[in-house]
Amino acid sequence: MTGMRVPPRPLSIAHRGASAYAPGNTIAAFRKAAVLGADMWEVDIRATRDGVPVVFHDAKLPNGQTVSGLTRADLAEACPDCPDLAEVAALAADLGAGIYADIKDRDAALATHELLVEAGISPVIVGAFDAEIVRILKDAGSTYPVAGLVSLGADPHTHARDADIIHLCWEHMDRPQDSLTPDFFQSAFRDGKGVVLWHEEDPARMADLRTKPVIGICSDMPELVVPFRPPSAYPFGVVCHRGANTIAPENTLIAFECALAGGFSHIELDLHLSSDGEVVVMHDDDLDRTTDGVGPIGDRTLAELRALDAGSWFDPHFAGTHLPTLREVFSLLERYDGRAYLELKTAPPGPVLSLVREAGLLERVFFWSFNRQFLVDLREMCPEAVIMVRRQDYPTLGEAIADYDADIVEFLPVHDPQDITALRGSGVRTMIAYNGNEEEVFARMIETRPDLFNLNRPFEFTRFARSPPGYG
Repeated sequence: MTGMRVPPRPLSIAHRGASAYAPGNTIAAFRKAAVLGADMWEVDIRATRDGVPVVFHDAKLPNGQTVSGLTRADLAEACPDCPDLAEVAALAADLGAGIYADIKDRDAALATHELLVEAGISPVIVGAFDAEIVRILKDAGSTYPVAGLVSLGADPHTHARDADIIHLCWEHMDRPQDSLTPDFFQSAFRDGKGVVLWHEEDPARMADLRTKPVIGICSDMPELVVPFRPPSAYPFGVVCHRGANTIAPENTLIAFECALAGGFSHIELDLHLSSDGEVVVMHDDDLDRTTDGVGPIGDRTLAELRALDAGSWFDPHFAGTHLPTLREVFSLLERYDGRAYLELKTAPPGPVLSLVREAGLLERVFFWSFNRQFLVDLREMCPEAVIMVRRQDYPTLGEAIADYDADIVEFLPVHDPQDITALRGSGVRTMIAYNGNEEEVFARMIETRPDLFNLNRPFEFTRFARSPPGYG
């Protein structure tokens, strides 16, 4: 079997699933990879003592027991989150994902291949670091391309000589992309081999890698491999409500980074003032729901707030996640060239505006607040600030815009689409806010053609937004 053809863009291969957002090689990680749009899931496979292919990376459990020395029943008792390969394959078939099988044990090679054939999954790549496993698969006439995984320091052409695909595992180099020279690719292609790249989570390095003629790129953040881009015929923006809040804890740096890595234009965040005057990010006025603290957020100093756990409430995987400051969010915006919707909760406009100006981001943010006086004061402080208004809060569209000379009007899906049409070309932008994930509503929103979508489920929306009806 020869290597796979180079696709039009690199396949997104979720490394052990979306392992930035769930424990690697778990059903939770694979489900999140599907939401984030991964084309394939990289799955580490070992065999138990009774020959069952299971999904587990290390040869040993934390208690020192070897996977190969345990029966499947014993492993299930010792590690309840370790799935069978059959379970992962069934999930991939159901969700339409491919499998990249990194086979760790020789005893698992043929059983893995047989199981994947029976599951009818596509695409599939099977491979290993162990050259003997590569030979076992090739000698058995593998139905799938076989990858030879190459560690740093090994010659890729020699190590993967029996494979169809050279999989470079060079993530620990400073600039591994510099080693992907034309000569390297010419040599690989001359031998009839494709190339897959290491797991990459740096946005600048990923931008370089996306331009290379490779089959796929692994990442703990699969959304980073193929970030969303709106169609040129309809270049709208997407605002991610509290960040990617179904993937990671709302209003935290990891939720914001997931949204920005996914290519979405804006993140929405809620701002409060600590007792010592620092602008911090959290939705509620009190700490009870999303931290291990209690009471009003404004009663705590920044140091006290930073000592709280803002992740465990969402999932134990995020234990120890901190409340971010607005300054930290701005650093993230700079890293991804992102934009933000700033909602003023208890944080008044003065200190927020000072931080925005200090960061040089006035042209990349817009503001709103339930406190109307905050918005009136902000307009007086900064005539050039971009301020939103909600259509639902006023009897007429004209009154909504006129109150404090709003630049953006937010609508709900139930509002008259003619109001959005009427504002097109006026200089006042339009946005539809929707917290659900009903496909019919998504399609209707796209048909209305606002400038922005404010969404609670941006990745689910992507399946429509990549090819909007009538604008593909």
